Amino acid sequence: MKRISQVLLRYPRLIPILMTIAILALPLAVWRDVMAITDQSIRRQTTALDSVMSNLRGYYSDNVISRLSADNPTVASHDYHAIDGAIPIPATLAIELGELINADQGTRGFNVEYRFISDFPFPGREPNELTAGENRALSEFRNGHPENRMFLKADDSPWDHAVSMVTPVIMQDSCVACHNSHPDSPKTDWQEGDVRGLQSFTVRQPIFSNLMTFKYLILYMIAAGTFGILFSRHQLRVASKLKTQSAELAENNDFLAGISMKISRYLSPQVYKSIFSGEKDASISTERKKLTVFFSDIKDFTQTTESLQPEELTELLNSYFTEMSLIAEKHGATIDKFIGDAIVAFFGDPETKGTAEDARACVRMALEMQERLGELAGEWRAKGIEHPFRARIGINTGYCNVGNFGSELRMDYTIIGAEANLAARLEASAEPGGIVMSYETYAHVRDIVEARQLPPERFKGIAREVIPYAVEPGRNRAPLSETTADGRSMTVHLDQLDDETRGKLEKLLKDRL
Repeated sequence: MKRISQVLLRYPRLIPILMTIAILALPLAVWRDVMAITDQSIRRQTTALDSVMSNLRGYYSDNVISRLSADNPTVASHDYHAIDGAIPIPATLAIELGELINADQGTRGFNVEYRFISDFPFPGREPNELTAGENRALSEFRNGHPENRMFLKADDSPWDHAVSMVTPVIMQDSCVACHNSHPDSPKTDWQEGDVRGLQSFTVRQPIFSNLMTFKYLILYMIAAGTFGILFSRHQLRVASKLKTQSAELAENNDFLAGISMKISRYLSPQVYKSIFSGEKDASISTERKKLTVFFSDIKDFTQTTESLQPEELTELLNSYFTEMSLIAEKHGATIDKFIGDAIVAFFGDPETKGTAEDARACVRMALEMQERLGELAGEWRAKGIEHPFRARIGINTGYCNVGNFGSELRMDYTIIGAEANLAARLEASAEPGGIVMSYETYAHVRDIVEARQLPPERFKGIAREVIPYAVEPGRNRAPLSETTADGRSMTVHLDQLDDETRGKLEKLLKDRL
């Protein structure tokens, strides 16, 4: 069995073939057994008929033909053995012939019993013992039972099954005259149609021989059972392997999920999604697309770093990047990279809503970032940060090369091109808390934002003259002055004052000092 299980494991395609053979073999086995049962039934019937005819012929020869004599008159009598030339009456013939048939079962293997029984036996005969079923049948026949036969369950054993059929013995005209006039008749008022007694035919069939008749079905069941055991063992082995493999797969999935989650921290959500969904391959390839590029950095970042401990700076910078990244993800930006304190992002790849809508989304994102930085400035000052971060933002719309740059072993998803550089140049020209965009961007957003046209400029690496547009800083600018809660000190942000006001204030302070 182990060898067969190994074969099934090695060649699993054999299983459906074997199951198909088993399904097709079942009707064949049943058909063979039906043919065997029919053949056996015919053999038993011919054996029974041969036994009956042989006994009838022998009885007729011995008790009728041999008793005929020309010297003595022929008469019919129940005690014909005591009268020369007499022959048996029908009842006697039936009784004695039944005894011959019953005695012949042992030699011919014939399992049929015949009895001629009556509750009015002639004198000198042994009284018949009727079973409860035979007594009930005799009573029903005499009371007008609608059928001329009844089937009764005979006494049987766990190894034999027996069924009896009883039929009524009806008195004919000749029988009535004989019985009513016979001096030994136990009843002399018979009438034609009366029930004299019963004929009982009992057929016995050994259970074991019936079982053996179903040899093909038994062989099929043995084969099917063996195959079922083998298949069950095979399934258990497969289930055990699947359980082990499932555990390993679950472990690998957990590991891969963890790795995937870690990798997602190094990629923008759009890039991560496109790679793991199969939309993009991890191969060196680029496309030329019209993008809206975003560039921002922190004003006076170096000065701020000098006044903070490394741990404080790390916490502050991570907080800043976290807040800005959440806003970028909200608006659908693809974050290219963090360069020191700078953020590079773009709209238009790998997902785009069209050039105009990409530009509008970028400007909305920039406005929300500056607004959020204004809110964070108050929180950071409350924590003791003297110079909270203030960002400058540059935005440009134009054609760039976007895709995977690098080597086969290490690559980076990024953008290159003069239009990307222009966004960085525009950012450098912005005021702290301000947003500067190119005309190409402004043309798409002029209906959602108010911007001031700046003088045309020429930037390094840009061949054409650029007309910048500045979004006036809103409430995200630092206040001109801040007073402590006790009113004993005040901080004035000189960089927020115009030249004339700054000069007057400086002169006033010098005079006071």
